[in-house]
Amino acid sequence: MSSFRISLLSLCLVATIFGASNAQLSSSFYATTCPNASSIVRGVIEQAAQSDVRIGAKLIRLHFHDCFVDGCDGSILLDDANGILSEKDAIPNRNSADGYPVVDDIKTALENVCPGVVSCADILAIAAEASVSLGGGPTWTVELGRRDSTTANQAAAQLLPGPRDGLANITSKFSAVGLDTTDVVALSGAHTFGRARCVLFRDRLFNFENSNSSDPSLDSTYLETLRQACPQNDGTLNNLDPTTPDSFDNNYFTNLQSGRGLLQSDQELFSTAGSDTVAIVNRFAASQSEFFTSFAQSMINMGKISPLTGSNGQIRTNCRRVS
Repeated sequence: MSSFRISLLSLCLVATIFGASNAQLSSSFYATTCPNASSIVRGVIEQAAQSDVRIGAKLIRLHFHDCFVDGCDGSILLDDANGILSEKDAIPNRNSADGYPVVDDIKTALENVCPGVVSCADILAIAAEASVSLGGGPTWTVELGRRDSTTANQAAAQLLPGPRDGLANITSKFSAVGLDTTDVVALSGAHTFGRARCVLFRDRLFNFENSNSSDPSLDSTYLETLRQACPQNDGTLNNLDPTTPDSFDNNYFTNLQSGRGLLQSDQELFSTAGSDTVAIVNRFAASQSEFFTSFAQSMINMGKISPLTGSNGQIRTNCRRVS
């Protein structure tokens, strides 16, 4: 067989495998086995939101941090156990990722109605969409059929995109999982709601890049507000979006245009001269509908990162441990 034919056969095989993996995700996956799955998830989140206004931001963060570590497989939900070092203890997740008790409540509610059917990985995907739409953001058709991992990868979780990552580093991490620059900007827009601790950006206020000065990209009035809120060594929570902190809208992008991005990784989307991200920020700032459309598509794209499907993985009955 010629080298050309071998190469062609290999490409066809890869395409077949990749296509089959994606084909097993379907919006109707639970149509007969658990038809009310999405409404059950949404109901639990609505109830949780009555006592925790931040729950939507927490749940979408869990989905994001799950998908970026070996794919969307529910691995972030596993506690320490024999052979498992929990991803919850990785630095990007420790004292940051939250919402686990609500995931437990969702799982319990689903197990009561359709036991052993809905995966924890799919719970995170459904919960992310519900959280955004309940916050006033877009809706999208969630593709389902993921199965749960039986392992965690704490070492990989240490490398999640972080608040002090430069734009090139952030873009590289997204590219490594098949997401492009538009995905980077759109998904960063999830910071239109939620909070961040002072420790994650304090250096921008007092000693940016060891300069003994502040980050020059910060608006001066916003800088003084943050300095008042964040004296040194303070772990106070601050709104990621200082204008509409609990609503899902496009104000995140107008904030960036005004030098009011809370995290370095946020502001660099607009303040990095010559970057393709600047034009995308401007587009989303000018049109909330365009942001919503792109965000929904980027969430679908992210949800397709290396899912376990078919006979791979398992359906956990308890999201915190392997069944």
